[in-house]
Amino acid sequence: MSQILATKRTFLAILFLGLFAMAAGNLKDPDIWWHLKTGEYIATHKSVPRTDPFSYTRAGYPWVAHEWLSELLFYELQRTTGFGGLILFFAAILTAAFLCLCLRCGSTAYVAGVVTLGGALATAPVWGVRPQVLSLLLTSLWLLILERSERHPKILWWTLPLTLLWVNLHAGFALGLALSALFLLAEWIERRLGVLPQQNAQLLPTAALVFLLDLLVVPLNPHGLRMFSYPFETLRSPAIQNYIVEWASPNFHRLEYWPFLLLVLATFAALSWSRVQLRPRDLILLLVSLYASLCSIRMIPFFVFIAVPLISQRLGTWPRTSPQPRRLPTASRSALNFVIVLAMAIFASVRIAKVIESQPQAEAQQFPSRAVEFLRTHPPSGPIFNLYDWGGYLIWKLYPSTPVFIDGRTDLYGEPLLHDFADLYQFKGPWQQILQRWRIETVIVPPDSALASGLCSAPGWAVSYQDSQAIIFTASPSAIRTEPAPDSPTLANPPP
Repeated sequence: MSQILATKRTFLAILFLGLFAMAAGNLKDPDIWWHLKTGEYIATHKSVPRTDPFSYTRAGYPWVAHEWLSELLFYELQRTTGFGGLILFFAAILTAAFLCLCLRCGSTAYVAGVVTLGGALATAPVWGVRPQVLSLLLTSLWLLILERSERHPKILWWTLPLTLLWVNLHAGFALGLALSALFLLAEWIERRLGVLPQQNAQLLPTAALVFLLDLLVVPLNPHGLRMFSYPFETLRSPAIQNYIVEWASPNFHRLEYWPFLLLVLATFAALSWSRVQLRPRDLILLLVSLYASLCSIRMIPFFVFIAVPLISQRLGTWPRTSPQPRRLPTASRSALNFVIVLAMAIFASVRIAKVIESQPQAEAQQFPSRAVEFLRTHPPSGPIFNLYDWGGYLIWKLYPSTPVFIDGRTDLYGEPLLHDFADLYQFKGPWQQILQRWRIETVIVPPDSALASGLCSAPGWAVSYQDSQAIIFTASPSAIRTEPAPDSPTLANPPP
């Protein structure tokens, strides 16, 4: 028995070392840069910004920096350990999230490990160094607490400090509260139906009380009661729905979403073939999470965290026969297990070291590092127009000397400004009026963009810098109208 247990532990150690190595990736998310700069701002000013300090298009407008604690953490990690520290930290966060998931998958270690790995692959499109990954871990831990509370209701009290932490890390705290509400509803339904007569009598009143206290904890953040409405404002935002790929439905024509599709099919196959009855609670959570994940890529982990335990528990109960393996002596088996784990640890260490070493090259390939260095030595004399995905990088490198036109804070900019960005970048509609309205004197975009092609032949615009990644245009005085359009806001337009 001890040999079998040791083998299972070796298998899981190899699995999670491999997952840790897979989760370590270069910083490619375009939002990481303005997150870092926000953390630096908070550390420098000893306060959370309430209005936008980074752009000229929304300067002075109210801004809900709901990820302020994550951003401060990012900045301090980067300042003290460099980008390698960030890469390692978030690889560990992702690994911990799937370890919590594996703990909910039943006692069959091999099945639990393999199915958990499949679930991890399904969530890979949302991996990265980003605040959402912290929410991913907290969601997984929250579900573990809710499920364990059926035997130990007092464990629910741990959601109070988690809520306090989560509401300051990321607006995804709303998912934790939604899960608690769904568990309460499902618990009440199951009691009414009498499907689980052995339920703990203290669970429902304890869960209701803790849920109420969790709600009372939410305002304990720099934005107070606003955090009750902010997640719903984000979900209902037309700008986010129309312009941000992560909030769109997964495109199953793309290979990266096939693991999610396979997981959906495997879930229904396991539920159909297994004789294990599906609880009303699990049915409610499964349907809600499936709908959410099909509506938005960001919600794929929600479905994974619900579906993987259901699949694993059913595969683990299937009848199986296998010949007794030839047993090695205990000392030989322990030595072999140690060598295997050590080899996997070395492989993971080498891979992660290469990822960290390649971070400067990855940054240069993903972002206009040389063009930004040109702007640093040749500061623009007036407002700039920039690619949406480059806004955060410009903030990180050029703030406060060069405010940006736009960056990844879609909730701040809103749909009208995103329309302006899209029309100008695609060189269509009233693109000239947009340039004049904002008195744009410098443009930095990819050289193969429609705007770059258009400005090459537009009068009054000249190329001041170009490489394979970016092209910078500078306007002559004749190309800039000295007064804004009569029906357009001025640069100093106050917030509504």
